[in-house]
Amino acid sequence: MSGSSTANGNTQGRTLSRIGRKPIPIPQGVEVEVQYGGVVVKGPNGTLTQTYHPDVKVTVEDGNVLVERLSERKFHHALHGLTRSLIANAVQGVSEGYTKTLELMGVGYRVQQVGDGIVLSVGHSHTIEMHPPEGVTMEVEGNNRIHVRGIDKQQVGNLAAKVRQTRPPNAYKEKGIKYAGEVLHFKPGKAAARKA
Repeated sequence: MSGSSTANGNTQGRTLSRIGRKPIPIPQGVEVEVQYGGVVVKGPNGTLTQTYHPDVKVTVEDGNVLVERLSERKFHHALHGLTRSLIANAVQGVSEGYTKTLELMGVGYRVQQVGDGIVLSVGHSHTIEMHPPEGVTMEVEGNNRIHVRGIDKQQVGNLAAKVRQTRPPNAYKEKGIKYAGEVLHFKPGKAAARKA
């Protein structure tokens, strides 16, 4: 058992090492400034600041951001991969941005654009109004699609999750709000199960 555990741990460490060691290319029009404990990333879409642990070293060389760990400890392996991923997300955010698209399913379910926010009619006794935080936008397409856009991957993901949570997909009725491309496994109702 102990040998198996050690082998798994080594495999995980090597995976994190490969992620952490991979250079982050800096696209044209993007600037990366390394400061003490943080990186400022500027691009066509805006500016993001990403902090990182002092036990990780971040440098900019030859048009790439490089992340190094200070030891082979498991903690530093984890920090290495995490820091590299967060900085890469910031670089992509200021250059390309992030978009999460949601789709409404169900007869009578619809969404309307109201100012910078949206109003959802999704089977509740009342409509639900939502507004994005600064740096994130919400755009309605037709009456059943919502595009959440921004440069901060976490903010975009959090807002999209909140929209979905207002009416998660129903496993039996094929109603609710889902992510575009999300694969749902619907269950047959009791009547359908009896017929079968």
